Amino acid sequence: MGTASPYDVARWCAGNGWPVHPLAPGRKTPAANCATCREEPHPPQDCPCPSEGRWCHGFHAATTNPALLEAWWGRYPTLGVGVSCGPAGLVVLDIDAHCAEVPDRNRLLPGIPIHGSVDLAGLASGFDTLALLAALRGRPSPADDDSTLRVRTPSGGLHVWYRTPPEGPRYRSSVGSSPKVALAWQVDVRATGGYIVTPATRTPTGTYTPVGPARLPAVLPDWLAGELQRTGHPVDHRPAPVPPPRPGSPRPARQRAHRLLEPLLDQVKDCATAPEGTAFTEKLNRAAYTAGGLIASGHLTESRARELLTEAADAARPHRNRHSLAVITSALSAGASRPLHFKGRP
Repeated sequence: MGTASPYDVARWCAGNGWPVHPLAPGRKTPAANCATCREEPHPPQDCPCPSEGRWCHGFHAATTNPALLEAWWGRYPTLGVGVSCGPAGLVVLDIDAHCAEVPDRNRLLPGIPIHGSVDLAGLASGFDTLALLAALRGRPSPADDDSTLRVRTPSGGLHVWYRTPPEGPRYRSSVGSSPKVALAWQVDVRATGGYIVTPATRTPTGTYTPVGPARLPAVLPDWLAGELQRTGHPVDHRPAPVPPPRPGSPRPARQRAHRLLEPLLDQVKDCATAPEGTAFTEKLNRAAYTAGGLIASGHLTESRARELLTEAADAARPHRNRHSLAVITSALSAGASRPLHFKGRP
């Protein structure tokens, strides 16, 4: 992965069901908004750019749509890649190793008083506070968890990636210095409302480099889920509702919708003839994105779309049901932002 292009990385992330968005070339911050949005500030939810194929408002524009990935990174190959953690179902521990004054011992682990008998000599970074939290719980430090994806940052920190079960709670992002919601000093949480820089992203100070054998996130350990619960990180997260048909729209032409969707579903099913190299995820993504547009314009019900997509995906990759469901959910949501009318998209 160290030599992969940003486009390759974006496709790899999208193939795992993780929505991606561009980062400014050589930086770890989102690419700038368009000129209009810079001059006329407005909430991300009111921005027309994402529905028109632009990347304004950082992680709010994240997508798994192959056509947008090609348009963005194909045209601007030096863009970096960020993953919107909330829609991806990810919780990433961002462990810092910055030089900073160590706070009072009662602020190191919010909500956990540290007895004066505990020797804190040498404590200097998030690696130390996370190890202390793990030791108090009788667990190994997540920084040493070689069962999950870990990424070394150019500044010497570490990103520890975990995924949450589809039916599990979602968590809010936080910074380790927050007096309200924080896991540990110098340990940020990247989750809903945040993004994470992908492996292989290059900056002038270095490259984000995977360490250890794992290249995919493991399930968030129960004890860490408990600590996130204790520190106030859970949020009431539900998938964004699919927009209803616009008032006055014509009666859904469901037969035409099925005829439009069938060739795309057939392409997904055809992947059953080979275990690899068939672009299964991209084909499923394309079919689900189209279905999302048909749902939004009233030509197809969401339940029927999910039934058709899941049937096609399971026929091709029965062992990847969880992955397929993540791709379907993400692409349906993305497609719903652009209602598909038979005379063309507005």
